Amino acid sequence: IYFCGSIRGGRQDAAIYKVIVSHLKNYGHVFTEHVADQINPEANENNLTDKQIHDRDINWLEQSQFVVCEVTTPSLGVGYEIGRAINMSNKKILCLFRNDNNDNSRKPSAMIAGAIDYLQFTCYSTIDQALQIIDQF
Repeated sequence: IYFCGSIRGGRQDAAIYKVIVSHLKNYGHVFTEHVADQINPEANENNLTDKQIHDRDINWLEQSQFVVCEVTTPSLGVGYEIGRAINMSNKKILCLFRNDNNDNSRKPSAMIAGAIDYLQFTCYSTIDQALQIIDQF
């Protein structure tokens, strides 16, 4: 399982990532567990170049059968990973977008929400609801 969540783009959803990754472990190995680290998700990457991080993550993405992305916090990296996963054509991809209290001021990227031919895009309001969506995925 490859989990995507914002690292350099913003960490305000790190606590949500932690719950999701913990839940995903019920279904198998999560290559990108470090994304859920609330203190320093890049701690194990201090000695790696950006290219080494990229190549390692693409390798993990290639090995993964499932890709689960939390896309509420906009992230260029997450968008890139989703695009690469789509091009691999053998991935089952789930994108979760939190729309708590029907906050219409926050909208997902049309490039992700509109890619329904290639992935499952689902909005959720509570973490319990997100976990139920994962269970059904």
